[in-house]
Amino acid sequence: MDLLTQYGDDGDDLGALPESPTAAEVAASRQQLNFEISAAPQVDTTGMVLYGNQARAVGEVQRLQSAGARKVMINLPAEQMHAPVLGPAHPFQKDGLAAGYKNHFVGHVEDAHMHPYHFEREYHNFHALGYGEAPSGIGVVGQPVDEDAVQVDNEGGPSAWKRRKTTAERKAEQAARASRLAESVDPSQPFRLQERQPWANKEREVAELTEEQKEYIAKMEAAKMEAAAGAVDTKGPTTFFHGKDEKDYQGRSWMAPLKDKRRESDNCFLPKRWVHTWAGHTKGVNAVRFFPGTGHLLLSAGLDGKVKIWDVYGSGKCMRSYLGHSKGVRDVCFSNDGRRFLSTGYDKNIRLWDTETGQVIQSFSTGKVYYCVKFHPSDDRQNVFLSGCQDKRIYQFDTNSGEAVQEYNYHLGPVNTVTFIDEGRQFVSTSDDKTIRVWEFGIPVQIKYIADPSMHSMPAVATHPSNNYLLMQSLDNQVLTYMIKDGRFKSQKNKTFKGHNTAGYACQVNTSPDGKYVMSGDSEGRCFFWEWGAPQKIVRTIKAHEAVCIGCEWNPLESSKVATCGWDGLIKYWD
Repeated sequence: MDLLTQYGDDGDDLGALPESPTAAEVAASRQQLNFEISAAPQVDTTGMVLYGNQARAVGEVQRLQSAGARKVMINLPAEQMHAPVLGPAHPFQKDGLAAGYKNHFVGHVEDAHMHPYHFEREYHNFHALGYGEAPSGIGVVGQPVDEDAVQVDNEGGPSAWKRRKTTAERKAEQAARASRLAESVDPSQPFRLQERQPWANKEREVAELTEEQKEYIAKMEAAKMEAAAGAVDTKGPTTFFHGKDEKDYQGRSWMAPLKDKRRESDNCFLPKRWVHTWAGHTKGVNAVRFFPGTGHLLLSAGLDGKVKIWDVYGSGKCMRSYLGHSKGVRDVCFSNDGRRFLSTGYDKNIRLWDTETGQVIQSFSTGKVYYCVKFHPSDDRQNVFLSGCQDKRIYQFDTNSGEAVQEYNYHLGPVNTVTFIDEGRQFVSTSDDKTIRVWEFGIPVQIKYIADPSMHSMPAVATHPSNNYLLMQSLDNQVLTYMIKDGRFKSQKNKTFKGHNTAGYACQVNTSPDGKYVMSGDSEGRCFFWEWGAPQKIVRTIKAHEAVCIGCEWNPLESSKVATCGWDGLIKYWD
């Protein structure tokens, strides 16, 4: 009870409790820490860096630093960071020290800020007076002397100085030298230095030229004068026959086909071995074409400016050479009967040749390079041919008039190919503008235009033997197929042939006569064969040439033989 009484008495005095201190008073009453005083021992860190978890001297860190390290563990001073690169460097090395500092053929040349006038003045002063101001601007290079003195080098001794000769003295010396020379010459003989040349007294024997030599010299001088006047080559196109006789004992021409030669089989087979090589071009071969129908002759277009025709079934030799282009031949095309053919070259000329005699029937030119030529497929229009040109146009020429009778001008780049379809009523053209255009023959208006951002240039086109499809060599390493049946022109995505590498090269594409196989050249000299039916898999690959395999052609009669040509200058026959 006493405790309860006491608790009650304490509760009566609650209002008399003292006030609580403020936050400022509490902070002032606390003991303050002196941060200016460090309890850690004094350590001398001069020249020390933190390497890993330890403090090490700079010299020790530099020794520990690997020469090939990609991370520097110390802060280098400014004088070391901007110090010139030292050490030997190979003068012809493409990387390393010589790459960034070599600005001259023999090394590095530092730029000097000097006005050209001052440089020329000091240059001439040094070479004329023997001294000049130093390039640094401080001091003099050489020994300054009087203007009438020059520095000369004594043989085997130090340089000496002597007075420069005046103009009058130099002229007097020249006159004395001329008088001494005149005294030593015999006036009755032609001028010669008798004292210096003891053999000069011998009489010169001059042989007289023969009449043949005089005639040859006159011809050469006339040819030089014509060339200087801008005369064109007067020799013109020529031809050489390499066979034994142009006609046999029965009067038949050398290009007559064999009568007993027939088609071996209606089914074509893949070639397996290399059976023959035609070598005669000094540069690469751009195209090969078999004689229409029989294939007993093979026409080749070379980058050496020559067109050659080869025997296939007989001796296998070159029968005739056609020389009519001053530069490489781009394309050749036989007429339907093979008696004539067209050739176009980089010399901006198209020539129509007689296959048998080798004579040029006509020449066509508009001053531009033609990339392709193609005869009209109809037998009654063999006087008409189309040519794709560098100036983005397709020209239609008539051999009867010898002029261009029509122009097709819609492409935005050089025209690479022209292919007739629908029995010659229409034709398809491809160009470097990555488009395909279909034209009505004789009407210079396109009837179909195919372009897509994913398309590439198509420099080679071939027609399937069924005449319902076009095979186009795309520069994205694919052979694309387009259907041209019943007036429609549609891409066939399910017939795309891949696996070869043709990017950057106009490798030609072709098919077997029965349409069972598709073949194409390759930039690595290979020839690829695909099956036409599904799936479009590679059935054979031949390493045909050491350089680009640019063209391939299947023999129309021999069902298993293929001719390939490449930029190694060879034409190979495969069976």
